[in-house]
Amino acid sequence: MSRPLRAPRIVLPSLLALAFAGCGGQEAPPAAPTDNTPVDAPSQRLDWPLPATGPGSSAPDLVAGPDGLLVLSWINSRQGRRHAFQYSRFDPAAQRWRNAPTTIAIGNRMFVNWADTPHVLPTPDGALWAHWLQTRGDAPYAYDVVLARSRDGGANWSAPIPAHDDGTATEHGFVSMWAQGGGLGLAWLDGRNTGGGQADADGGDHAAHAGAPMTLRAAVFDANLQRTVEHEIDARVCDCCQTAAAVTGRGPVVVYRGRTEAEVRDVMLTRLENGAWRAPARVHADDWTMPACPVNGPSVAAQGDAVLVGWYTAAGDTPRVQLARSDDAGDAFADPVVLDSGPAVQGRVAVAFDQVQAWAVWLREDDAGGQSLWLSRRSPDLATEYERIELARLQGRGRATGFPQLQVLGGQAYVVWTDVIDGAPQLQGARLVR
Repeated sequence: MSRPLRAPRIVLPSLLALAFAGCGGQEAPPAAPTDNTPVDAPSQRLDWPLPATGPGSSAPDLVAGPDGLLVLSWINSRQGRRHAFQYSRFDPAAQRWRNAPTTIAIGNRMFVNWADTPHVLPTPDGALWAHWLQTRGDAPYAYDVVLARSRDGGANWSAPIPAHDDGTATEHGFVSMWAQGGGLGLAWLDGRNTGGGQADADGGDHAAHAGAPMTLRAAVFDANLQRTVEHEIDARVCDCCQTAAAVTGRGPVVVYRGRTEAEVRDVMLTRLENGAWRAPARVHADDWTMPACPVNGPSVAAQGDAVLVGWYTAAGDTPRVQLARSDDAGDAFADPVVLDSGPAVQGRVAVAFDQVQAWAVWLREDDAGGQSLWLSRRSPDLATEYERIELARLQGRGRATGFPQLQVLGGQAYVVWTDVIDGAPQLQGARLVR
């Protein structure tokens, strides 16, 4: 997916990593805050020892399951070895990892990309779903989204199936997933109309598209991995920005970066309701005209009909991170809050909700201090910032550090990111306790 140009002063950032450790030796969990703890009381930042992911690990994904556990997944790539897609589950109540790193898939055909990463999703029936990218034939930028399911908590996995049936040697990726009935909903960027392409002149990761635009599609799969319905949601979208999904009281929403014929690349939202996707609409009219994909997609979280979206824009040549809230499942959004702005802002936003606050993490980079990872904790209406914390200083730079991940459970925020240490990517983690 092409990225031949970037806006001035937009540097694609990295994810940092803190200390990693094995499954044992966790510190005792701190006492839970009492009901009368002031919401603006400062948090305590603690290292979050991760499982033994080891050097070569990157592309983290972090999701909260219906059983109250966190699922961390990642790609491990070591020189001379095949890529391995792995995961582990964390119990926040006991503050321990339930299993050592467990492999979902391994192989030479796995397509590994710094921005287009795989995901794992636990569903209420106890199943685990996983997707990753797999190359098609010999074309360097032709790959499929493949999907697998485990009925037994990850001990055994089905054979992977393609998530789409177009059969074209084009790009498919940037997936988001959600529980849908007794199965899975999945949205992805689909290049079936692009006619393929060739590598960017600057050596980028994505193809230069000569045909029709990239599209956004979605499908529903039952427990037997049978595709039951598929829709084209948007016929023209930004080529290589992440999609994100959350489930509201009125159905799942998907957010993504749109693309008009005039190259306006603002963040869009659509919702699945009564079996149909509503017409996509802008979260906010940034009117960011951008001649190429910024590789910097939005994030979304939901609590009932409340929806929180965080995203990056550089409209008016001013890079910034913005948050906006909807109280009607995404039908309309209040004016966004500018979380951060200026040349150092990199974006790579992740957001989360709990009952009493909204959370966001994002990346910055400047010539003097390098890359840094920041967290903001705000009131649910976003009007008041309770605290702003620099979570970490990163050693890595640019693409190699990827995208940070955020989840909130039991009033604690869990953050995972990638750093480059001694030349190798490694996962790091932190948690915030009140």
